Amino acid sequence: MSYCVYIETSIISYLTARPSNDIRSSARQNSTLEWWANYSSAFNLFVSEYVLAEAAGGNSDAAAKRLNVINSLPILEVTNKVRELSQSLLHEGALPEKAEIDSLHIAVAAAHGMDYLLTWNCKHIANAIMRPKIENACVLSGCEPPIICTPDELMQE
Repeated sequence: MSYCVYIETSIISYLTARPSNDIRSSARQNSTLEWWANYSSAFNLFVSEYVLAEAAGGNSDAAAKRLNVINSLPILEVTNKVRELSQSLLHEGALPEKAEIDSLHIAVAAAHGMDYLLTWNCKHIANAIMRPKIENACVLSGCEPPIICTPDELMQE
């Protein structure tokens, strides 16, 4: 059985960015490149219109690289259930109001039954303090929460 993975924008950004001199960013880039090259083919990968919109922003050359990587990935539909779950995540305090786009990423993944949400956004998404609140809001909305993780956590032998 092949698991379904929602690819959040930070993954695409680290995958296509110029090599960084910052040790943390460099480590994330290396992990992302390794995961994409060696592990991604074991999964069914998906994005949303929010990933496309974020990937298209900024420097046009960098945006073109990001969009090229995801142009063949299926795009999950933004449904009423997605919008409602996003609002629940914000109103229930699982995420701060300023993190609306992050709530939408989580909502798309949960509403579409993704097994994993892959991200480097550790401020609002892959955050151990917020994760139980996120999972609770998903369950209360009738959705199974995806396992939120980084590429380092989604490698299998």
